[in-house]
Amino acid sequence: MFLGIDLGTSELKVLLLASDGRVVGTARHPLSVSRPRPRWSEQDPEDWWRAALIALLALRKNYPDEFARIRAIGLSGQMHGAVLLDANDRPLRPAILWNDMRSVRECDELTARAPRLHEIAGNCAMPGLTAPKLLWVARHEPEHFRKLACVLLPKDYLRLRLTGLKGTDPSDASGTLWLDVARRDWSDELLHACDMMRTQLPPIEEGSRAVGVVRRSVASELGLPANVIVAAGGGDTATSALGVGAVEAGDGFLSLGTSGVLSVVTDQFRPSPHLGVHALCHAIPNRWHRTSVVLSAASCVRWLCKLTSTDEATLLGEVESVGADRRAKSPLFLPYLSGERTPHNDPYAQGVFCGLVDSTDRATLAYSVLEGVTFALLDGFDALHADGTRETMLSLIGGGARSKHWAQLIADAFGVPIHRQPDVQSVAALGAARLGWLAVDGDFSVVIRAPLVLEEFIPDAERHSTLSARLASFRSMYRQLRPLFPQ
Repeated sequence: MFLGIDLGTSELKVLLLASDGRVVGTARHPLSVSRPRPRWSEQDPEDWWRAALIALLALRKNYPDEFARIRAIGLSGQMHGAVLLDANDRPLRPAILWNDMRSVRECDELTARAPRLHEIAGNCAMPGLTAPKLLWVARHEPEHFRKLACVLLPKDYLRLRLTGLKGTDPSDASGTLWLDVARRDWSDELLHACDMMRTQLPPIEEGSRAVGVVRRSVASELGLPANVIVAAGGGDTATSALGVGAVEAGDGFLSLGTSGVLSVVTDQFRPSPHLGVHALCHAIPNRWHRTSVVLSAASCVRWLCKLTSTDEATLLGEVESVGADRRAKSPLFLPYLSGERTPHNDPYAQGVFCGLVDSTDRATLAYSVLEGVTFALLDGFDALHADGTRETMLSLIGGGARSKHWAQLIADAFGVPIHRQPDVQSVAALGAARLGWLAVDGDFSVVIRAPLVLEEFIPDAERHSTLSARLASFRSMYRQLRPLFPQ
């Protein structure tokens, strides 16, 4: 048996994988985000560890025999978060997350300090990435910066608690702005621009490499066998790719999670920072992926549910009652509740409904939200295409992928077929478990299996035409409002 642990933003998932490729079972535990100030986003690393223990004990309770046969663990996690540790490996402060927008000034500072940033890191400086956060800490919390012994990414904090060892992998490290993404190693030049040294970052191993074993005390607490191997793991974009079997150039997926991620595998490092596209390492050697990110995707649905006092199932059910005439006249929605990355790199962008009238109801607003997120994702899709990326496969995953209506809307707007797999919610955890399997000499062709397609959504030409006209208005609205957002 192989265990995958996926540390998300809104929940932590664990998945048990058998050596015949069968998912035995899953468990999860919710997480909350702290927003002590506008545009801030933080979590306590200890909450991640507590959630992991609770989820793992639930998995053991439900599958005791299989749990006792776990041989290896793989890790997956939300990217870009900064976990600041002191010399005793204790967090100095709450972790600053990927959707935290406080470090706008520091992005400009980093770009000025590191003239070769785009060339080396393959990404432009954005507030959600890790390096600008450390410049912010140095400026605003100098006492924490002075005590800083090591910076870990979120999933790597779980590794520290499991094994007592620090480490990371190229896929997660490539989202920090400290990695030479082509060479898959830390860049002394970029670290120097942040007044940091290699000794303040963990060693890097490829995601499928064994990097330690579970400590005896932890194994005893959880009921794990002795000497369970822990793999280096990967950032959630890379592990999601492994979960859908995306390992060859052109393989891609679209994730409707808290954020929206569109990622396509490449066989070489191909940066396009001027388009707001991320060039990241894959969790397997000699592969990279080009990724567009919108900061608010399924989280917009949860936001509307909270605003209108309903649940997601009810809201998504109501959307299906909105006919073509109402869709064509529904309000336009800019889904930038936490700023935006691809293609705008606009930390000040905000959410907007435009076109509200007295007949607008909750179902119409829900449609507008799904459409607005789809249009934001389409902006990223076009950015990838603008620089020559072409997908041969596009699988839809994440919590939002449960909605057939949303899947069809995406196919219609994008104008390409969209595939949906049987399990769309635990894909990153599955990819992590596969990395654990590879770490104990699993056969790659057996471990990374081709995806099963549950459904295929074919675009409708007439709806594509209607959506294209609304997309033009969506883009025009953003261009006109952008100068107002900082005010």
